[in-house]
Amino acid sequence: MKTTALNKIHKNLGAKMVEFAGFEMPIQYEGINLEHENVRNNVGVFDVSHMGNFFVEGPQSLDFLQYITCNDVAKLKPGKVQYSCFPNDKNGIVDDLLVYQLGDNEYMLVVNGANIDKDWEWINRFAPNYDIKLQNLSDNYSILAVQGPKSPELMQKLASDSANLQNLKFYTWTTADIAGHQNILVSATGYTGEKGYEIYVYKDFTEDIWNELFDKGKEFGIKPAGLAARDTLRLEKGYCLYGNDIDETTSPIEAGLGWITKFTKDFINAKNIKKQKEEGVERKLVGFELKEKGIPRHGYDIIDRNGKKIGFVTSGTMSPSLKKPIGMGYVTVENSKLGNEIFIQIRKKQVPAEIVKLPFL
Repeated sequence: MKTTALNKIHKNLGAKMVEFAGFEMPIQYEGINLEHENVRNNVGVFDVSHMGNFFVEGPQSLDFLQYITCNDVAKLKPGKVQYSCFPNDKNGIVDDLLVYQLGDNEYMLVVNGANIDKDWEWINRFAPNYDIKLQNLSDNYSILAVQGPKSPELMQKLASDSANLQNLKFYTWTTADIAGHQNILVSATGYTGEKGYEIYVYKDFTEDIWNELFDKGKEFGIKPAGLAARDTLRLEKGYCLYGNDIDETTSPIEAGLGWITKFTKDFINAKNIKKQKEEGVERKLVGFELKEKGIPRHGYDIIDRNGKKIGFVTSGTMSPSLKKPIGMGYVTVENSKLGNEIFIQIRKKQVPAEIVKLPFL
């Protein structure tokens, strides 16, 4: 099992460690709800160094990325970030990712940790057709996610006058001098729905950055946060989790990701995905709230009032912010209308729920 550069620090802080994406990762420290609420109200720091970092450069980098991703990479320029996905050739999704334009004909792709090997193999299928250079430098980098309403003040304090991080626009990046290290890449991105940043740093510098964050962050109520709180935070905002809400069998259209699927260009399987958009799909990803006690777990059946199965749960939790059970899942289109009553099969009980508009919060 792999470890991140902060493994010993997490253990010294009393984190509960679990295997995730081939890494030993902190699932929680003081408790999921406490960490969740601290990110919503103050600032929390996540170690997300299990994520992958691929670098693409060369004269045909743009052409290559236009073909292997569904969003329009031509809309980027140096300093910008884009959410996208790798479509497969079977109407599914290989992975979702962030695309950073670092410079002219130079990009960084940030992919899910559990999919690094699969994604690397996938993009290398198409690379020989383009004049590009690919590098998988996932083992060289750490990523820290600094999230919460007080994160802009903290990050500005961290960078001092080396960068204007407090006013960094959503889905843009810059470089800053932090903890004695120069030109650290910082982006205004995250997976919590709060104001936040992600710091990309060479592994050797990770502890320095972490220690500086917690030293400067005391006045902002900083706390470490684990992957469990990251999951409840993203679910309240209706963000898809690969392996749960999207995977090799779900199309971007079914998952409500039409907004990152641009048919102004050609990409893998574009013709079939466009046909789905024009003719409609048979199922849709929806959000729902339970009307009674219960936790909707991944894989639970969703049924109608007559007991007929109409879909399945992809993600679910007891929302720490809303104090009610929430979830997402795929249901047939005819059962996907807002306000529609559905039932979640939780063991032997059929628990009533209502389809609601995303995000939950």
